[in-house]
Amino acid sequence: MSKWTTADMPDMTGRTVVITGATSGIGAVAAREFARAGAHTVLAVRDLDKGAAVAAQIDGDVAVEHLDVSELASTRAFGERWNRPLDILVNNAGVMDIPLQRTADGIDLQTATNAIGPFALTNALLPRITDRVVWVTSQLHRMAKAHPDDLGWRRRAYQPMAAYQESKLDVVLFSLELQRRLASVGSPVRSVLAHPGIARTALAAHSSSNAINRIPLLLNDAERGALSTLFAATQDLPGNAYVGPRGPGSIKGHPKIRKPGAVARDADLARRVWNAAERLTAHPATAQG
Repeated sequence: MSKWTTADMPDMTGRTVVITGATSGIGAVAAREFARAGAHTVLAVRDLDKGAAVAAQIDGDVAVEHLDVSELASTRAFGERWNRPLDILVNNAGVMDIPLQRTADGIDLQTATNAIGPFALTNALLPRITDRVVWVTSQLHRMAKAHPDDLGWRRRAYQPMAAYQESKLDVVLFSLELQRRLASVGSPVRSVLAHPGIARTALAAHSSSNAINRIPLLLNDAERGALSTLFAATQDLPGNAYVGPRGPGSIKGHPKIRKPGAVARDADLARRVWNAAERLTAHPATAQG
């Protein structure tokens, strides 16, 4: 299907979706479309007022729940509160190219929000998930190198854009390892990936990379950028499928299955990064010295 759009989404009546970071951009668009298709859509957001404002604009079955994905205590609390089946988890929340800030767990905010928080949330909810986990990543994962010995940037000099790229590589590696683990026990649950190409959203508004947003004809807008997430969440895809725009460089266009970078397909590295994330989320203060 060369030009898949929201018109091709299946009826989602009776299904439940949790989507993080749904107060703006791609997350807000995806939440709207899940609800329009009939899903009970839960906006898991840090700012409840912003979440309520977005929900008020959505026609459908929508709920707003508090979740600060950058804080391990918040992800654990959300998982403990969730006591019912969940069809689809969409790990969408993210920040990009920000100065060094550390969370209460001692992890840099960018890695915590983009990778470690989603990892912890996924594991907290996994016993309840019935269909799939969708990890939102970035093509910039191709420029990164994984550091399982220093996931939280405690041993290296922090570099904002490198931290973003690495967090998105971590996410792709998490999906690879999660899918291996699911398959090893015969689980029908799938782990899949989506990236929006380069989309004009507020994500990079404060970053030097925002200069590219001044060339709108070359980019996806938030509506088109959300299609990869929606495709990954609703189509019959193989485990660990990597969905992105079909245009040159996967920068713009309608969604299709693509291929992640070579490093992101390293199964041994994926296991090492997963194990490091397990240690970090279990003992954040001491996991990395």
